[in-house]
Amino acid sequence: MGDLRPEGQPARSLEVMRHDGAFAALVPIDPVSHGGDLWAAAQDPAIWTYMPFGPFASRLAFDKLLDYAASNDDLIYYAIVDQSDQRALGMMAHMRIKHAWATIEIGGIWFGPELKRSRIATEAIYLSIAYPMDELGYLRMEWKCDDLNDASKAAAKRFGFTDEGVHRQHMIVKGKRRNTRWLSILDTEWPDIKARFERWLDPSNFDEDGRQRVSLKDV
Repeated sequence: MGDLRPEGQPARSLEVMRHDGAFAALVPIDPVSHGGDLWAAAQDPAIWTYMPFGPFASRLAFDKLLDYAASNDDLIYYAIVDQSDQRALGMMAHMRIKHAWATIEIGGIWFGPELKRSRIATEAIYLSIAYPMDELGYLRMEWKCDDLNDASKAAAKRFGFTDEGVHRQHMIVKGKRRNTRWLSILDTEWPDIKARFERWLDPSNFDEDGRQRVSLKDV
């Protein structure tokens, strides 16, 4: 299992800060500067099928989500920003942050249409894992989703997360019982997964139109 940290040595706290990649940036949510872009990206009702919030009947209702995301001290919400034009195209969060256990979850993830299976989305996930694992000493990164959400489960496995099974009737979401699928990446697994991300994200893996030459799964 590798060498774990001595008992009682916590991971370091996350800072609320911007994380930049070549294609994507994770930018702490600002309802004023990100609101218009995110509202435009959030119009497909299918985005919200398995989320605890949404779809939103109005911009006012959507802005309440952004205000909550920006003011909640228990998690850090980010806009997923396209580096080419600085538009916000989706959201995600570092959440359920347990410094003493050195565990953290990425969640609250939703992608607007332009992000799905894109370099921006993949690099955003990479950045969200690399910061806690590489710089702060976290031992475990978690991904949780509704067990009916096949797209989320497939994405997590594509990104290198290991399936840990289902917590039955884990929560009530929108008035329905939810079975929750748990997946994780451990610190001992991260170096290999990180190398795979970086090989996939290398510019040589894309043609002049931005199409991948080799899939992340096949790297």
